[in-house]
Amino acid sequence: MLLDYLPANWITNAAKNIWQLELATHVLKYTHPDAKNDVRQFSANIASPGNALAGNQLLGSHTVNVYFCPDVAGNAAWLPAYDFLCVEVGGLSILDRVRRNDPALREAFAVLGDSNLVWMTAFSAFAFPDKKPTSHKLAKQIYWPLGNQSYHLLTPLFPTSLVHGVWKRIREDRFSDEAKAAREAKRNGLAHTQGYCEYPNVVIQKFGGSNQQNISRLNAKRYGENFLLPSLPPNWKSPDIRPPIAVNSVFDRIFGSRPRVRELVRILRDFLISVEHAGTNKRIRDKRAELAALIRDEAFQYAAELQQLEPGWTQQPECLLNSAEQCWLDPERAADDADFASLRRKGDWPEEICRRFGNWLNARLTTANTPMDAITAAHWREVLEKEMRMMRIEVADYE
Repeated sequence: MLLDYLPANWITNAAKNIWQLELATHVLKYTHPDAKNDVRQFSANIASPGNALAGNQLLGSHTVNVYFCPDVAGNAAWLPAYDFLCVEVGGLSILDRVRRNDPALREAFAVLGDSNLVWMTAFSAFAFPDKKPTSHKLAKQIYWPLGNQSYHLLTPLFPTSLVHGVWKRIREDRFSDEAKAAREAKRNGLAHTQGYCEYPNVVIQKFGGSNQQNISRLNAKRYGENFLLPSLPPNWKSPDIRPPIAVNSVFDRIFGSRPRVRELVRILRDFLISVEHAGTNKRIRDKRAELAALIRDEAFQYAAELQQLEPGWTQQPECLLNSAEQCWLDPERAADDADFASLRRKGDWPEEICRRFGNWLNARLTTANTPMDAITAAHWREVLEKEMRMMRIEVADYE
């Protein structure tokens, strides 16, 4: 037993069996643990550092950059042979020296008994594999049709090196001393030199059970974990929608008090003040129209929210909205109210909505520096005419 661990004997055994291991960035056994890949001439795994030319356009093994680490798959009983190749001597691992055909390594092996370079040859075959690609009956396979009644057979493989890079980054962001100190500072209301990252709604996928090394070496280092980030849009959380009651028009107070509307009106008003004596040019006209369009869009957003209320809410006694806005904001009421349906079909209410919106916006833009008298208001209505035409079209869609 002890003789097996003498350097010459141990390295000889490692060299004889290193073929049972493979360097890989994409490993088959994550797809199915019974998918074997133990043939000398063929491989269902892939070793690729990714396509650096893709840059940030595509996510791949090249993305993890400083976190990149090749994996090793195969017979887990011989993983110590790879650990031996990872031993660093003079700043270089033995594997790197094998790749360089390092004379110093050849000499050291010869001193231990490898005078015929058997070890170097075996380790070089591991470092520079020459295996033909293959697949496996338990691998996932996708038939990708081509135009000439043929197909490509695609086999998606688990990107273990990419996953390991992401796993290391998340672990550092969660459990490093710096991250813990930053969170502690936040809890205590103190400043800190470093921020921290949060990863909400992460799911942990497990591989390998209690024998994680049977999947791959990096899988064992990850404790069999694979972090799954939530790949879905954020949940939109809107406050409860309350119907406008005790008002004749939503443009009286309610719509104008919405934070985004207040902000846009302020920006437009400040812009008009800044160009008061600048005459007019295309830049000014375009900016003015852009801001007016954003405010118009906010009106439609508010209308869309109110239209989610229970149909017929405008029939309640406390609802004092004018008939035009009732037609706009409660369109589904027409299904159960014949008189209301007839009122909507008359089709003059969209014009009334646009008039009220224009008057409201004119009133909001009136300041000591930008007085909106009748003549000025009429001129501003001309400026708004294009946007109002768009508003008429949009409002009419509710008919």
